[in-house]
Amino acid sequence: MKKEFIFAGFGGQGMLLIGKFLAMACMMDGKHVSWLPSYGPEMRGGTANCSVIVSDDPVASPLVDMADCVVAMNRPSLDKFEDKVKPGGVLIINSSIIDRKAERDDIQVVYCDATRLAEEIGNPKGANVAILGALMAKAPVCSVDVMVEAIRVELGEKKARFLEGNKKALIAGMEAAK
Repeated sequence: MKKEFIFAGFGGQGMLLIGKFLAMACMMDGKHVSWLPSYGPEMRGGTANCSVIVSDDPVASPLVDMADCVVAMNRPSLDKFEDKVKPGGVLIINSSIIDRKAERDDIQVVYCDATRLAEEIGNPKGANVAILGALMAKAPVCSVDVMVEAIRVELGEKKARFLEGNKKALIAGMEAAK
């Protein structure tokens, strides 16, 4: 098994973080992973994306040309990465702020109202984790329990208070994508 992911959005939307969550979860699950961030010098507000590769075998290169799954949190990311989804792959679109539909019909498209979901569960900053949940529903590579543990590890002790809200956002995103 080998799956390649691209997470893309504005800096500050948490795309690099949820990429790290996925990589950590799969690593904890005994898989080989790579996580490669890419962002402009402006960071928050500029473009930010990362690629994650999950495999049963060692990952030779962290570069992703065509992904099995792409998460687009904003319109520029959708415009840039829609063509990078392999035919038959999955495109998760943050319908909270993206004002257009996908143009392709050879992929599975999920429209996730991530901001609304996060607000409904009382975690307004959890839109990134809600969209990660939608991705997990359509392209599962680990269990929910392993993902929650990975989130706990990545947050660390200083941010442990955010774990429960992130767990709720993850589950809400999964439920919405079903």
